[in-house]
Amino acid sequence: MIGLLQRVSGASVIVAGEKVAEIGAGILVLVAVQRHDSEREVERLAERLLTYRVFEDESGRMNKSVIDLGLDVLLVPQFTLAADTKKGTRASFTRAAAPETGARLFKLLLTKCGDLCNNVQSGIFGADMQVGLTNDGPVTFWLETHSPAHP
Repeated sequence: MIGLLQRVSGASVIVAGEKVAEIGAGILVLVAVQRHDSEREVERLAERLLTYRVFEDESGRMNKSVIDLGLDVLLVPQFTLAADTKKGTRASFTRAAAPETGARLFKLLLTKCGDLCNNVQSGIFGADMQVGLTNDGPVTFWLETHSPAHP
């Protein structure tokens, strides 16, 4: 699984002209499920997203996580992060999970994060979404989990 984590002062998702999610300070994570992902990768990504230290402590160092500070989480499914862009000028999506698997594992990630955080919201899997955000910093990290068979 891939999680593109962004520290935000606010973020929202609009689908068909309707706001379906909105958060204040916290993290916005664009999420891609890859072909060989399983529940194991979901567990690991949830743990990393929620405990990754991207917020400043009293000394000004990035030493606090979204859980430490009780901040918001917005998960947005984005299969294009799983694209293979190594050659040519058109992406290949052979590394992305099938839509049914992607939807199931994204929903599981949403549930896992919701079990550990107070305000977890999400975009809609498979929808045409407009994502708005104010990246704070800017701070952005690419987090990726791998199954043991696919490093």
